[in-house]
Amino acid sequence: MPGGFELRGKRVLVVGLARTGIATALFCAARGARVTATDSRSENEIGEAIGKLKIAGTSLELGGHHERTFLDQDLIVPSPGVPADAPHLQTARAKGVTIWSEIELAYRFMKGRLIGITGSNGKTTTTSLAEHILKTAGMPTILAGNIGTPLISCVDAMKDETWTVVELSSFQLELIETFRPNIGVFLNLTPDHLDRHHTMQAYGAAKARLFENQVGDDAAVLNADDNAATTYAPSLPRVYWFSRKHRLAQGAYVRGEEIVFRHDGTEEMILKLEDIPLAGAHNAENVLAAVAAARIAGAPPKAIANGVHSFAGVEHRLEFVAEISGVRYYNDSKATNVDATRKALDAFPGRILIILGGKDKGSDYTVLQKPLREKAILALLIGAASEKIEAQISGSVALERAETLAHAVELASLAAQPGDVVLLAPACASFDQFQNYEHRGRVFKDLVRQLEKQAAGATSGKR
Repeated sequence: MPGGFELRGKRVLVVGLARTGIATALFCAARGARVTATDSRSENEIGEAIGKLKIAGTSLELGGHHERTFLDQDLIVPSPGVPADAPHLQTARAKGVTIWSEIELAYRFMKGRLIGITGSNGKTTTTSLAEHILKTAGMPTILAGNIGTPLISCVDAMKDETWTVVELSSFQLELIETFRPNIGVFLNLTPDHLDRHHTMQAYGAAKARLFENQVGDDAAVLNADDNAATTYAPSLPRVYWFSRKHRLAQGAYVRGEEIVFRHDGTEEMILKLEDIPLAGAHNAENVLAAVAAARIAGAPPKAIANGVHSFAGVEHRLEFVAEISGVRYYNDSKATNVDATRKALDAFPGRILIILGGKDKGSDYTVLQKPLREKAILALLIGAASEKIEAQISGSVALERAETLAHAVELASLAAQPGDVVLLAPACASFDQFQNYEHRGRVFKDLVRQLEKQAAGATSGKR
């Protein structure tokens, strides 16, 4: 890890006061920086965190951004939700102001070793699983990043022997400078965030910055079955692969009904495919990636197998909510792009009532036509993207414009028959109607639990 970075006396501007921005502002203020925090929202809209920022001595510029503030800084740290090419950032960059993402700043203060995991889909499951495996193996771990706890919030808890496992988004990676994981994992690359990155090339390049600063002792892990990701294999670190389809010279792959890990000509059986507790072929890929990362980090095969067996899954990721009158309800609110939704559909044999929609990210929904035709019996459309989705999937499945999640759940419960699956897998961001995908998932689960209570009440009333 690099040496520390001197924040004392530095003029630092934090742009955006969501979870990451608040954590960054408090971190910098605690280390003696002169912190200004700016957000387009008002004090009331941001809420109780404002009090903490004021106590820490942070200057606040709310209700909009002023160009002069951006120019009068030593360092600017934009939150992940702020585009790297925002006009004020471009102006500051042209004037020579340093602009880093929060992970770059956190990296300057880190201790221990780092596993960084990125990709279009499967990041949260793979990151959670890899950390769980290492913990099962008795290794000191921290779980951080895009998964919910900003990396910068974890710095003070790190020790030299800590393995920090961090989920990384393209938004975080596009503004790094020295950030360097000991083990970097690139899961896959499918269209996402094109409203922000504009092209697949720019999106892929942002993801691939994960490997940019790695050296010979580091490891890069990539998906041998994903042609888009394989093109980003780096030259300096040791390269490992994972695959469901191919035998590999180096990495984790499926051999018959087993997952094996091969390194320097030695092959080890890790676990049987039937012992994976997660539904869907895509989750076998996530397990392979986590197995590779954990084995490279030094976890023994038996501990890896135990870690996979005991993994309970991730909230909002193909999460079983309830079975009501023979109908099963699943929360996959984390399916915020088309490919994630396609994989969610693939996890079930058929007769799916799917809830789609939210804030569009420049996605092409026509690729859902075939899986919807094969697996779904009804698509319930919600949110701002409803019209676009309807136009692009029309004819492949019965459609209803539900507008809100509450109405969609109600319609699904009325239409579903025993044996059916009601699946929230929106293929969109959540920000049109919800704070984030977690909020959307929690609302869905609350709605399903209300249905469960009503069904229980109706049953008891018949006795």
